[in-house]
Amino acid sequence: MDIRGMNYDTGMALDDFHTRPVFDEDAVRRDMAAIAGDLHATAVRISGDDPDRILAAGRHAAAAGLDVWFSPFPYDLGADELVDYLTGAAERAELLRRETEREVVLVLGCEMTLFCKGFVPGEGLPGRTATMTDPRTWATEEGRAPLLAGFQRARDTQRETVAAARKLFGGRLTYASGAWEQVDWDQFDIVSVDAYRDEGNAARYAEELRAYHRFGRPVVVTEFGCCTYRGAADRGGLGWTIVTEDRTIPADYERHEAEQVLYLHELDAVFEAEGMAGSFWFTFAGFELPHRPDDPAHDLDLASYGLVAMRPDGGWEPKLAFHAVAALYGGQPAR
Repeated sequence: MDIRGMNYDTGMALDDFHTRPVFDEDAVRRDMAAIAGDLHATAVRISGDDPDRILAAGRHAAAAGLDVWFSPFPYDLGADELVDYLTGAAERAELLRRETEREVVLVLGCEMTLFCKGFVPGEGLPGRTATMTDPRTWATEEGRAPLLAGFQRARDTQRETVAAARKLFGGRLTYASGAWEQVDWDQFDIVSVDAYRDEGNAARYAEELRAYHRFGRPVVVTEFGCCTYRGAADRGGLGWTIVTEDRTIPADYERHEAEQVLYLHELDAVFEAEGMAGSFWFTFAGFELPHRPDDPAHDLDLASYGLVAMRPDGGWEPKLAFHAVAALYGGQPAR
């Protein structure tokens, strides 16, 4: 694969939880140096709801020698708000593109039918996730009808955002799609999908990835990964949901860093076999999910997809998966 990527969070507000309230550029610069130098990544997908933070982090990434996938992450915005928001992000992405010799790819949103309002019934991420994961939603034509109408509204909105972005941004465009979304890929330069494998799609996972080649564009996995507990691989993109409302981890979840390593190697082999142009592990760090080894109930790192474990003081320590990614991206044999 040409793209050996890493996801990196600059912070976003998700209802009552903020993934990174404090944004320290010195810390970002050190993280980008680690992603480029220690992990041997070639690109970083930088996400967040503040395009100015993404721009700042993108400058540090480019200085470290990384290509930048500029990935604004709108949350709970409606269709009209989305167009304005992503247009502003495109202006900043173009500024970065003109400043650096590294490639800058603009990612025009992420799974917007789930993370934005007006497309899937439900209040906020929890409500829309509940709608999407409820078998009754899909069981009847009556249940599916609101979703199908919402998906079409999303496609219409995308057409507007792409047209606006093309006027401002001179680089390649893509969109981080959910596997359930129907995207008009003819308007994008790269087909991108957040492709988590779980027990529900494991049997057809490779086949589903292979199908994206029919659009005649490079196919990139913009997210894949799992959390840090035994059995997390079977939960894929919903592994984080083990955190309770009082921000604790139930006692029946066992910390297991090797879970991430196995998931990494198994999926990387699928990506190579299916001709993916690249992939981005999700994620470098869960900044607000600290590791507390002496307090299992509050060891929120179990619910983190991060390659590093955040200490309560804000520093981090590499997990087993950090070393596995470094070896894989650096071309060393798997251990």
